[in-house]
Amino acid sequence: MTLNPHLPLVYHPNYSFSFDPKHRFAMSKFAHLYQHVEELGLIGDNLVEPILGTPAPLELIHCENYIHDLWNNRLDEKAMRRIGLPWSKKLMARTFTAPQGTLQTARLALKHGIACHLAGGTHHAHTDFGSGYCMVNDLAFTTQTLIESGEVTNVLIFDLDVHQGDGTAAMLQHQAYAYTCSIHCEKNFPFRKSASDLDVGLADNMKDDEYLAVVDDTLSYLLKELNPSLVLYDAGVDIWQGDGLGKLDISWDGIIKRDHLVLKRCLEHNTPVATVIGGGYDKDHLRLAKRHAIVVEQAARF
Repeated sequence: MTLNPHLPLVYHPNYSFSFDPKHRFAMSKFAHLYQHVEELGLIGDNLVEPILGTPAPLELIHCENYIHDLWNNRLDEKAMRRIGLPWSKKLMARTFTAPQGTLQTARLALKHGIACHLAGGTHHAHTDFGSGYCMVNDLAFTTQTLIESGEVTNVLIFDLDVHQGDGTAAMLQHQAYAYTCSIHCEKNFPFRKSASDLDVGLADNMKDDEYLAVVDDTLSYLLKELNPSLVLYDAGVDIWQGDGLGKLDISWDGIIKRDHLVLKRCLEHNTPVATVIGGGYDKDHLRLAKRHAIVVEQAARF
């Protein structure tokens, strides 16, 4: 099957910048992902660059004090330690631009049926604090923006990162037109979970077949029950058996089958789907980028 070079993709060059290569969070992965997708022949006039982000739009879902303290480097040491990333102006530029990228991706998906963001999935960010390498929540921001603007009736956030989407769940718990579903490794970070609309906690070392059956059954049910205007799909690749922070035993081929399955089910249901890359941890940053590219490759097959 050939790859479609017209798949809408969203990326900004500020997503990667000079960063400690030994840090557990691979800041280079976004640039490597872009380069890999370009080598696949998938980048041309289909690439959209989001607007540069600023704090003001994020006040829609985040506490104003938190957002401005973060932007201006006024958070205390404990708050920054919880985030796990060293503050810099370049980090702020990418942090506040990425939610605009997810929003742009969602709008492209609504127009074209499918679109992919070469970043996004910062699901551990809460209203007034950041956590787990996540400072602002692009999934909650995009969902709330689209609902308030009337661009969608309802949104399903289908989060398949290995870690529970605790921030997204907490931030959208009172939003009646957002449905949060997280399928994650139960005995993994965050150790204090928030309640999603649907949480499916998986046992350590789960393998492909059982995992894929859970994903398929859950998504098929939700598409039928909710009939969402849009699915925001967090395609975290930290489910991989070799991931540094994973705890599941999903093969590389299992990730390919998962992403194909999710996109296929959404499109069969005529539901627009926007993808974000979510988490993935690997000392080999090029291999990590290729893992994150799986969802883009699968999207390009439709």
